[in-house]
Amino acid sequence: MTDPTLHFPETADIETASAQYAARFAGEIGAWMLARQERITLDYLRAADAKSVLDVGGGHAQLARPMASAGFDVTVLGSDPICQERIADLVANERCKFMVGNVVQLPFPDRSFDAAVSVRLLPHCERWPSLIRELCRVARHTVVVDYPLASGMNTLAPWLFDAKKKLEKNTRTWRNFTHAEVRNAFQAAGFQPIGRRGQFFWPMVIHRSLKNPSISNLLEAVPGGLGITARFGTPVLAAFTRAQ
Repeated sequence: MTDPTLHFPETADIETASAQYAARFAGEIGAWMLARQERITLDYLRAADAKSVLDVGGGHAQLARPMASAGFDVTVLGSDPICQERIADLVANERCKFMVGNVVQLPFPDRSFDAAVSVRLLPHCERWPSLIRELCRVARHTVVVDYPLASGMNTLAPWLFDAKKKLEKNTRTWRNFTHAEVRNAFQAAGFQPIGRRGQFFWPMVIHRSLKNPSISNLLEAVPGGLGITARFGTPVLAAFTRAQ
């Protein structure tokens, strides 16, 4: 097979599907962080009564595995065959499908899936408006994405980047977003927002450094209980629905 990286313009999902990237979410603290992402995403999909879901750039298995376990008909699209490695057991057991394709020119007809999701990709995708447009094109009614917020405690990110890099070893730069620019891109594609929740009040590097879910729960309890995290936390998990 021809190496798709030779002609695909966006291949950030190759790194997020790697074992090295998965190490960022290893151990109890990693499971604690991913549980929030999983819970919010599944809530969105169930509320939308989705059955078939396209997971774009989902070779990291952070959502493909829980979605398959929850009974969704899951298809993962990756930029390279190597992106299948972390979900190979799901594919082999026919609990998930995998396809190689261009994340900003998806190889599916319009409205092929009830829902499309994409996490860990938007902030690393230079052509992110094209990614959003394609997610909306192939989804019948629901799209879920995540993005880091350019406000709140995330304003500390530039000062924490060196610590993050030392801890994670292979940290990449990323793009922060405002709610308005993400919302505008979806509205241009004919979708409107139906849900938006921040995952953490404190930067994730702090939780990774602590390596203690109990302490992290305490840190997040007050802002979470006051509704501050849902409104101002980051990364944001946002759901959108077709306007017509």
